[in-house]
Amino acid sequence: MTIEPESSNLSGETPGGPLAEASASLPLSPVSTVASEVPEPEDEIEDEPEVDLPFAEPLEFIDESAGDGDLKYEWFILKVQVNREDSIKDALMRKVKMEGLDRFFKEVVVPTEDVAEFTKTGKRRVVKRKIYPGYILVNMSVNDETWFIVRETPGIGDFTGAGGKPSPMDPKDVERILRSSKAVEDEGTQVKTAIPFKIGDKVRVKEGNFQNFEGDIDLIDEAHGRVRVVITIFNRPTPVEMEHWNIEKL
Repeated sequence: MTIEPESSNLSGETPGGPLAEASASLPLSPVSTVASEVPEPEDEIEDEPEVDLPFAEPLEFIDESAGDGDLKYEWFILKVQVNREDSIKDALMRKVKMEGLDRFFKEVVVPTEDVAEFTKTGKRRVVKRKIYPGYILVNMSVNDETWFIVRETPGIGDFTGAGGKPSPMDPKDVERILRSSKAVEDEGTQVKTAIPFKIGDKVRVKEGNFQNFEGDIDLIDEAHGRVRVVITIFNRPTPVEMEHWNIEKL
């Protein structure tokens, strides 16, 4: 005859005793609760929403063996940090040369124009003034490589265009800007005068027949370096033309 041993636990009490009854009344532990919330392995996870890229379609790399005649060059506007246009232009050209991408870039331009300034002593000098502070122009062939090297150049924000997509400039606008940028002071070329005022500014006349009179600027003539100020004479507003260095802003 086979004798089966009685089941027991470490406390020496048999199942169903007082210890079992006490444990049955205890609440479930947090661990069992968390485990019950873990999804089964077969549960599917929803895909993340797609992110809009700068281009509607990815650009294809241009075949390095292709001839220059197969490349399409267009003018684009790049937004850059203000007052750093020239240094950013130089940095971009250095990176292009280091990466061996010269053939994809024809020209990088900081649009400027010749303007005349007058010193406090009345001496006239011609200087370069930025036409579009915070922007530079680049004539390039856009592809994945050239787009990347432009975006990775410190100081460059992005191409201008709808939705961040590069939009080429109108050739007529490019021609006008470049003509202004390359203009020089010579016979037949009218150089504008840099006038540090704008229409509506309140000013005081520093010298001349109307010294110490105050008024508002209502006309600026950059071609001749003159302004028209409306001052009050005998209780009547009177427009007076004068050299811009004869007035000061209030």
